[in-house]
Amino acid sequence: MPDPARRVLVVGIDGVRLDTLDRLTTPHLDALATEGFLVPVEVDDRTPTMSGPCWATIVTGVTADRHGVWSNNFTGHRLSAFPDFATRLAVKDGRRTFVAAGWEPLMQARGGGPLFAAPSRSVYISPTEDTPAAWEHCDEQITEAALRLLADSADHTAASFVYLGAADETAHVLGCGEAYEAAILNADARLGRLLDAVRSRPSYADEDWTVLVVTDHGHVDAGGHGGRTAEERTAWLAAAGPGIGAPPRPLRHVDVAAQVFAALGRHPDRHWTLDGTPFAAAPHAVLFDMDGTLVDTESLWLRTVREVAPGIEPDDLFQALGRSVADTASRLHTLTGADERTLAADLEARFLTAVQREATPLPGALDLLDRLDEWGIPAALVSASSRPVVDAVLKTLGADRFRTTVAEGETPRGKPASDPYLAAARSLGVDPAACLVVEDSPTGIAAAEAAGCRVLAVPSYATVEPGPRRTVRRGLAGISRRELWAAGL
Repeated sequence: MPDPARRVLVVGIDGVRLDTLDRLTTPHLDALATEGFLVPVEVDDRTPTMSGPCWATIVTGVTADRHGVWSNNFTGHRLSAFPDFATRLAVKDGRRTFVAAGWEPLMQARGGGPLFAAPSRSVYISPTEDTPAAWEHCDEQITEAALRLLADSADHTAASFVYLGAADETAHVLGCGEAYEAAILNADARLGRLLDAVRSRPSYADEDWTVLVVTDHGHVDAGGHGGRTAEERTAWLAAAGPGIGAPPRPLRHVDVAAQVFAALGRHPDRHWTLDGTPFAAAPHAVLFDMDGTLVDTESLWLRTVREVAPGIEPDDLFQALGRSVADTASRLHTLTGADERTLAADLEARFLTAVQREATPLPGALDLLDRLDEWGIPAALVSASSRPVVDAVLKTLGADRFRTTVAEGETPRGKPASDPYLAAARSLGVDPAACLVVEDSPTGIAAAEAAGCRVLAVPSYATVEPGPRRTVRRGLAGISRRELWAAGL
């Protein structure tokens, strides 16, 4: 079965206060929140609570300090260096993108615009005047234009952005009362129609859709924004789609564009220097440590070290976790004075025999490997053990579950250097930064992080703390796709 086509719909609803939204029954946003989440997003301290800077941050994935949009006049911007996601995807990757909006700075070359420079297709319909009624009519026209594209199964647009502005205009003119609440309900109804169009596609069953709904800022009670009150600075983001569950951390506006790229399987070029990071991203490959991660061999290794060096202290013993025979023999030579080559040969022979007789998969290991195969994600085995030990374990795990394997001595340096993980990523043809490494020991984690990989740590003996791009889990049993997509982000 071919992999599902990936699609993203971003709906921007301007100027919706979170506390107002929480009071209302918005069935379509509520359903997205149930499927994924709806969480507060605080406008960055240095970003004015104005539509221009906030929408620029949302669609470029960088802060105002970098995109240079500080007001609703975009003059002096740096959007050529930090373009919107629809333009990046269209220009860099040749993907079809679509933008529909009625607010002039988003679409027109006036006042320093447009924000959306070069999507592959766009619709601009401006309101006839700046009144709530005119903006409601404009939003309806924008929605109808988007519905025609979204419902067309023959259209292969990868990412769409639909802007709805009536709620913001209503707050400006009438304040945040009943008319404002009605405008928010109208926006939710239009969102529902957009989602219905997506679900009506004959090709929908063969597509993976990510839906992101976001607002740029709030309002004061009387209407208006631009200040620093909590009501103005508190925005929100709703999200649902493959791998999206509760977000692993507080989210920012810059994360929206990063999530668009991740949902399409597009790992950002390092030269883009995005400020945002995705909150759910399928790894392009999963690189597994072997000993203590997939198979119960750490206890066998520690027993082997104790047999070769009976008087070894516990602290020195645990330093052997994740390290090669050669590294361990060198350390034991320092501690015992025994011949290093003799120690290495003894360690290798004893450990290989123990592995051949006693190694068993750890709980959840085989299930996870099989699920990765179902999801079309390649797996690699990256071990600090020798090739004979790796080959012995592969008879237990199944060699066909791995696209490539790397053993000790097959790279210039072993763990904790980055070489083994870089070699595995290179063999698979993927960016190491888009790989998830599953490791149990500090030594292996150091190697993975030196390679720039995301890390899912499943500690065996040594304690491991969470950190940047590192998630800690008790073990592999029962791990879900949502957990895996969020690991290391």
